[in-house]
Amino acid sequence: MKNIKVIYLAGGCFWGTEAYFKKLKGIVKTLVGYANGDSDETNYEIVSRTDHAETVKIYYDFSKISLTEILLHYFRIINPKSINRQGNDIGRQYRTGIYWEERDINSEKIVKDFIEYEEEKIGKVAVEVSPIKNFVKAEEYHQDYLDKNPNGYCHINLNSAEDPIIDDDRKFIEKNKREVLDDISYDVMERAGTERPFTSELNKEYRRGIYVDKLSKKPLFSSRDKFDAGCGWPSFSRPIVSNYLEERKDTSLGMLRTEVKSKSSDSHLGHVFEDGPVDRGGLRYCINGAALEFIPYEEMDDRGYCEYKIFVK
Repeated sequence: MKNIKVIYLAGGCFWGTEAYFKKLKGIVKTLVGYANGDSDETNYEIVSRTDHAETVKIYYDFSKISLTEILLHYFRIINPKSINRQGNDIGRQYRTGIYWEERDINSEKIVKDFIEYEEEKIGKVAVEVSPIKNFVKAEEYHQDYLDKNPNGYCHINLNSAEDPIIDDDRKFIEKNKREVLDDISYDVMERAGTERPFTSELNKEYRRGIYVDKLSKKPLFSSRDKFDAGCGWPSFSRPIVSNYLEERKDTSLGMLRTEVKSKSSDSHLGHVFEDGPVDRGGLRYCINGAALEFIPYEEMDDRGYCEYKIFVK
């Protein structure tokens, strides 16, 4: 399937872990099983003896959700310092672990950078980090268990999947819009206008950092996902967080396009097209620089964006 990558997450009982990730935009498919044990055969009755961990195999569309965002969700629902226990479940089969497919060097780097990032904040964690081995699909009754049994046991608050992945209470007061935007920015963000190509200084901005909504100051894009499309507008392969943008059908100007808006300020940003670099997922978020403000990596701490630095590393 196009744009699909795989990551394996062990987070205690796989019923709840699977149900949580199925709620996220960009998750295409899930499969529960047993991973990283001593043999290539096991089942629910003997999993503790074969030293496998209950694990969810996650297929995700990397043009819609990044592995970094997935890992932030993962750390939300586990106790990363707990050894062989999550919630009320105790045993080696309930240990935590992040496993990537063999030879997936990019995922390995992202995972290791992420663990380093978390350990800088909270100290040593007890999460296994390694390539996947001996993954065995679990019995059919375990697949999508909480869909089949809505009142079944779950050690995770599934409703938290709807909460912002980063606490960010930046809010923009509606009446200030005209006061803080110049004429071009106001025309773009409030009237769905378009700045002239090659006129934004952000078009050729390639320093490390983040691009935030000029009104709400909410981070929208990362320099890690920026590329030169040659079109004259800042272009990105995906948003920084999967649910910070809203996409709408646009039939103006006699064309069928997909408009991109910022959810935090309900402002027009630009359009998304399917002619981006294939190795980045094939999408091109063509964004008016007039709707964005660039925050250099070196200033992110001082300006209150330290939690987003992991998206730039």
